Amino acid sequence: MKSIIASGLLLGMAHGAAIAGPYVNVETNSGFVGNDYTGSATDVHVGYEGSNWYVQGGPAVLAPDAEDGDVELSGKAGGSYPLSDKLSVYGEFSFLTGDETNYGTKVGAKYNF
Repeated sequence: MKSIIASGLLLGMAHGAAIAGPYVNVETNSGFVGNDYTGSATDVHVGYEGSNWYVQGGPAVLAPDAEDGDVELSGKAGGSYPLSDKLSVYGEFSFLTGDETNYGTKVGAKYNF
């Protein structure tokens, strides 16, 4: 698991921010309720990005605490739009298959000082 995370970090640092095209994104998200660890999901995605958008997908390795893990399919698509030189808005849509498919959205704004 540590080698997968390290590879993802190295790949993320290896490409330039202005380069558009294909990429690999490895990301682990862990959950906690208070101090109680509930599990992790590791996405191993292949994606493609343009100047202000991206789409990616691949397997998601699910590792709930004290339970057998599973592999599902997950993906994300998103983008950003500049409103001015200092202000932009962004959004993301995601999904994760399973007994029932889960969907998520993210919307926000970013202001640069």
